[in-house]
Amino acid sequence: MTQGKTARPRLGGDEDFDGLTRAEAALPAHWYYDAETYRAELERIFFRDWLYVCHASALGENRSYRRFDIGGQSLLLLRDNDGILRAFHNTCRHRGSELCAEREGRFSGKLIVCPYHQWSFALDGRLVATTSHAEAGDFDKAEYPLLEVGVREFRGGIFVSLDEDPPDFEDGFIRGSDRVENWPMADLVVGHRWRETMACNWKVFWENFNECLHCPNIHPELCDLVPIYGRRISYYRDEPGWSAHVADAQPKYRGGLREGAVTWSTSGQASGPVFPDLTDEEVARGQSYFVSLPSVFIAGHVDYMRTVRVLPLGPEETGLEVEWLFPRETLQRADFDLEDITEFARLVMRQDAQASEMNQRGLRARAFERGVLMPEEHHVKAFQDWVRRRLQADVAESR
Repeated sequence: MTQGKTARPRLGGDEDFDGLTRAEAALPAHWYYDAETYRAELERIFFRDWLYVCHASALGENRSYRRFDIGGQSLLLLRDNDGILRAFHNTCRHRGSELCAEREGRFSGKLIVCPYHQWSFALDGRLVATTSHAEAGDFDKAEYPLLEVGVREFRGGIFVSLDEDPPDFEDGFIRGSDRVENWPMADLVVGHRWRETMACNWKVFWENFNECLHCPNIHPELCDLVPIYGRRISYYRDEPGWSAHVADAQPKYRGGLREGAVTWSTSGQASGPVFPDLTDEEVARGQSYFVSLPSVFIAGHVDYMRTVRVLPLGPEETGLEVEWLFPRETLQRADFDLEDITEFARLVMRQDAQASEMNQRGLRARAFERGVLMPEEHHVKAFQDWVRRRLQADVAESR
């Protein structure tokens, strides 16, 4: 042992804490940049699981639509003339032209008209008319509707699945779905939207989200707001010997926001009234996370919510789309300060993006085969095990 330094405690298998008790091998490094692995992830994860696309208020009017691109698949999400939510591949059944090029809008009439050859489809997907002078005797319009995509609205969030037999929806929430009902997500509206593109694999960003070993040197402002993060842990049971501080009321030991702060904002102050159905514990904590892999985590604060959508754009490129959700009455307040709320989270996510890109650049070292997970990274291990299960035997872990 080097003189003057304190030895780290060695963990066995019986400590009463949440962390890992043995060194765990991380995923192979080439899984983060290999094109074959990326294609397998699209097929076995992103084209099978339920994926968050947007909050329902983004499609608040009948005939409104939004276009989404997922792994090279262009999807059209809309509300029909009766307000029913529908999702289709953004593809005409004639010869495959895209139907909508704009990111979002509202159909002027009751039909979707292909911009190429003018085939017309009802908003429920039925083919209504072609532009040919005549149709073959064996041509049946009923056989050429738009290609449907599974769609589900859950507490104000809209999810889609490209699989013909999608998994059980609730299985997608790895943590938090039992508590999200305390937040009035379905009644909120989008007050701000922000997009960012990161030069990293999508898994790198998720792993960064799932640990706080990086927090003190990457997020000084966040550690000031959430003092326990400054101790490189997310929850008090992540540290061996946590019981020695179990009666300590300081936020750096019990969690929650710094004294005087009530929400995630630059000032630490709320943008409006506290949501009425939150428990005392949820109010004291200041932030709660609801995770649905692989596409979204939802942050519940005492006065607003935030959805962070994770979208793979390539083996080493990932997109983020973030929505801030507020009560409509809060947005109409004369003293409402949107920048105070949004800038803090943008700062934290920009820092996370820079850290994720730094991580990605180092993964390509020829001699680096895989990393190792430390005790505090138990959520990272859970995520990596989830990825392994989804890929199964499709991608070998050896080179």
